[in-house]
Amino acid sequence: MMRFPSTSLALAIACATGVAMFGQACGSDDSSSVFDSGSEAGDGTISPFGDGSGGDVSDAPSSYNDFGNPIVVGADDAGPGAPANSQTLFGAPDAGASTGGPCLIEPEIGSLYPHNWLRPRFHWIPTAGENLFEIRLHAANQTSDLLVYTTDTMWTMPLTMWNAVRNDSNDLPMTLTVRGGVYDGTNLTSIALGSEGTIGIAPVDAPGSIVYWFTNGYSGAIGLNGFSVGDETVVSALTTAQVQEQGITCMGCHAGTPDGLDVIISTSNGDWDNMIANIATGDGGTAGAVPSYAGTAGLAALLDGPLGISTISTSHWTPGDRVVIASNNTDLQWIDMEATNPGVARGTIARNGTQVPGTLAGSPDFSHDGTQIVYTATNHTTDGRLGGYYLSTTDTGSRASLYLVPYNNRAGGTVAAVSGASDPGVQNYYPAFAPDDTLIAYSSAPNDMNMYNQPAAEVYVIPTTGGTGTRLSANDPPMCTGITSPGVTNSWPKWAPSVGMGSNSRSFYWIVFSSTRIGSLPQLFITPVVVTAGVMQTYAALYLWNQPDNEGNHTPAWEYFQLQPPPVN
Repeated sequence: MMRFPSTSLALAIACATGVAMFGQACGSDDSSSVFDSGSEAGDGTISPFGDGSGGDVSDAPSSYNDFGNPIVVGADDAGPGAPANSQTLFGAPDAGASTGGPCLIEPEIGSLYPHNWLRPRFHWIPTAGENLFEIRLHAANQTSDLLVYTTDTMWTMPLTMWNAVRNDSNDLPMTLTVRGGVYDGTNLTSIALGSEGTIGIAPVDAPGSIVYWFTNGYSGAIGLNGFSVGDETVVSALTTAQVQEQGITCMGCHAGTPDGLDVIISTSNGDWDNMIANIATGDGGTAGAVPSYAGTAGLAALLDGPLGISTISTSHWTPGDRVVIASNNTDLQWIDMEATNPGVARGTIARNGTQVPGTLAGSPDFSHDGTQIVYTATNHTTDGRLGGYYLSTTDTGSRASLYLVPYNNRAGGTVAAVSGASDPGVQNYYPAFAPDDTLIAYSSAPNDMNMYNQPAAEVYVIPTTGGTGTRLSANDPPMCTGITSPGVTNSWPKWAPSVGMGSNSRSFYWIVFSSTRIGSLPQLFITPVVVTAGVMQTYAALYLWNQPDNEGNHTPAWEYFQLQPPPVN
């Protein structure tokens, strides 16, 4: 069970030393969203719903009965079970107090599910001693509402129902309410409405697989876990014991190869350097094995630390052209992974021109078209990472801005600040190109703060051509919890490997990031960014309930990883 809410922001790190036109900001407190209607969202977004397979709300026929009859959850390990007459006890949908009821923490009001995502899990917190609850979900094209009555504080939609609803009612707003009351065995009193608002299902899938770093704490297990979209459990992708190139005790930041077969991992053996290893693939590969294409000089160059976060471009990962870009605390380095001659295995990407606030380069990301690199220009790096001593939240004097430099066949060139993400009044870092290279997601935090695992960090998105960064609505925990951002370590955004195209020329981009909003341990969340004719809209965060909530899950990578299938229950 998740430990939510918690005000603790203790680090969980074991080994690592709205509507917005492009160029126009959007606020998280704008009440013009279609997700408002008495909801908690207030993210300033416009309607995500068009005339997709779910139809338009105005003329959607009530032709589906996917929700069926009311569900009364019987006795189980979590409670005695709801009484058979629960619906009668709650009465009309508007009966009881209009506020003060249970606080819904999952799914967050204002969230949008990928079409192929995990079946919804509903999780709430009693706020006034409630012990009997009603979940109601309304979709315009369903003949009846979903009604669930339970004494538990969590309910997961059956897979058969989810498969029907996600196909029949996608692209439609669905109204979600949670009520609670105090049941004494005969009567239900103190009925009150808690969370209320809109959620939806996108008409497009989220692609690929996610591999992330996990730890059980300073003395716990360390490794990479992963899952494919829709999986309800995670699998081991790589452990420290499996790495064959050298013996290691720690791994952390990682980047996947575009074919999904290998990862570049940051490791610590007295100095931070990088290795390459096969992940636990479903195609018969050996987890931890050194890929056959890796040259001896390329491997040695990758091991010559300190080297921080690595990045790979789809356009430069073919036989004869396998290039890794990383930072050595000072410069951007290219590494030829196939090199056998040390003299041509590694070099520096030239960065010509003025870089403010500093000339150090960190956290690079290589564009998918292979033409440019976005990086953090900063005055503070440590061991290839950004910021100062990693256990401190402050770092006096620390500054960071986003810059672009051409790749130019490893030669580099003249740098250019990303307009809107190079504000001297705030630190912007950890950039990541969207799969079509039109957008950049990044973390942002105040000046004089350590960028690494920073509680004050938030996630923004900006056009690659510059503009004003859009703060994602997904930064905000549910308002009813009383927990707010900044303060929950929203960090490390990574994009899904391709863009989903919906009707009405809508482009669906999916982002995964980590956050400590459900307790002291970082956990993974996803959120979409939908762009329609240059208008960007953002949504609340979706928790990935398939991940272990007793582990710290961080630094995700999202590619077409060839993972082993999860075990069959």
